[in-house]
Amino acid sequence: MAASPQEEWLLQVDGASRGNPGEAGCGAVIYDPGGRVVRELFRYLGRATNNVAEYRGLIMGLEEALRLGVKRLRVESDSELMVRQLNGVYRVKHEKLIPLFQKATALLRRLETCHIIHVRREHNRVADELANRAIDESQQKAFQG
Repeated sequence: MAASPQEEWLLQVDGASRGNPGEAGCGAVIYDPGGRVVRELFRYLGRATNNVAEYRGLIMGLEEALRLGVKRLRVESDSELMVRQLNGVYRVKHEKLIPLFQKATALLRRLETCHIIHVRREHNRVADELANRAIDESQQKAFQG
């Protein structure tokens, strides 16, 4: 499915960490300009902080959006820290976040336009469920194996 270059797509991202740091996962959902889900992505991350998981979800979603040919994107996240860092309000100080921030900004620069918006958690439910699903499925595999 090729992206329409004139219309804005939506990427919702989230990260989860049980213990912070603890077992972590990330999730991302890509919606086309008509509001239809195009991709649901999730990945288990092992042991990580919530902020690392948030950035990993963003990077995963951006890479897939670019593979789809998306040029105009609205990113929504319930991570106030990440959104403020990406919008230049906060500096990135934590050493583990700096390379993730750099990777995310490099991907963002490949888009024609991008708006990064903070949303309340209840407006990011699907991405949150995917991030937690990554952890749950990993734990089930470990329990069974």
